[in-house]
Amino acid sequence: MNNPIYVTQPLLPPLEEFIPYLQKIWDSKQLTNNGPYHQELELELARYLGVEHISLFANATLALVTALQALRVTGEVITTPYSFVASSHALDWNGIKPVFVDIDPVTLNLDPKKIEAAITPQTTGILPVHVYGVPCDVEAIERIADTYGLKVIYDAAHTFGMRLNNGHSVLEYGDMSILSFHATKVFNTFEGGAIICRDAKTKHRIDYLKNFGFADETTVIGAGINGKMNEVQAAFGLLQLKYIDDALERRKQVDARYRAILKDVRGIRMHRIPDDIRYNYPYFPIFVEDDFPISRDELYMRMRECGIYARRYFYPLISEFPVYRGLSSSVPGNLPVAMDASHRVLCLPIYPELDEETQDEVVECLRRARIGGGA
Repeated sequence: MNNPIYVTQPLLPPLEEFIPYLQKIWDSKQLTNNGPYHQELELELARYLGVEHISLFANATLALVTALQALRVTGEVITTPYSFVASSHALDWNGIKPVFVDIDPVTLNLDPKKIEAAITPQTTGILPVHVYGVPCDVEAIERIADTYGLKVIYDAAHTFGMRLNNGHSVLEYGDMSILSFHATKVFNTFEGGAIICRDAKTKHRIDYLKNFGFADETTVIGAGINGKMNEVQAAFGLLQLKYIDDALERRKQVDARYRAILKDVRGIRMHRIPDDIRYNYPYFPIFVEDDFPISRDELYMRMRECGIYARRYFYPLISEFPVYRGLSSSVPGNLPVAMDASHRVLCLPIYPELDEETQDEVVECLRRARIGGGA
């Protein structure tokens, strides 16, 4: 069998270009605590993403936990079952009850009609996810939030560099948006994340909370946490930014080639990308339909036998995990669209260095499964 083909590979710049950054860190001996690379990366990311206020974090989960604290969200928050489990874990860590509602069958994002129907006197916020980088119906969610006085925090882990048809970043919507810079993401700092907020006052509060709540050497303004990004992460992020546009273009080419060579494979449906956005191609999800000769899980195993490690993002639903199964909103019958998607989805390998030969291996394995052949 050839070398394994994984669903993703991290974007890594030339190692020799990273050494001078490390040398400066070694010379300064400042490893963390808002060092010069940290400050520079915040400025450069704000410029690149088209936002004003950004706070860097060691990872996106800490950023989401802190965002909920900064906005003083309590009670119940309406969210999606179709996401990575960290979305709901951050609510649970803050003592907030997640309320799962169903998703839109086309975008796979939270269905605004289902959001409004789930609001109760205990509801204080909405936590939508821009699934696979496709934007939620931000205008509809904003109208609902304004009508009912709710906070909106977007899990925007998949949206780095994505822009709407009006030229604005999707990160400008909601009270806050959370980015992930994990190694599997389009842009990475090994681990890492960020909060995008609307004003300088809120950023100051976030920056205090991510440093144990310290406002100065002797003043603690709240029960904060250690969420700081270190200088090595920040330096790596600065170098990554030099290559990100080229990486996004290569992802676009991989996506386009998949679509061209999969369009005639009966029983496979590809996720639709809206025409009016600047997309970042973070994943390549396909959906195994009823007229495909084997189930999604059988196809998943066939591909593993080929040495291709596709992933079932997102299966099972968050609402199916034991920790959340007891919630009234976790009843499977309440989430038919999300349940169906979770049993059909399979994300194929996509990353900037994925060459055509390797891509052909992926598709050929899928085709052999289609006609009943083995690995």
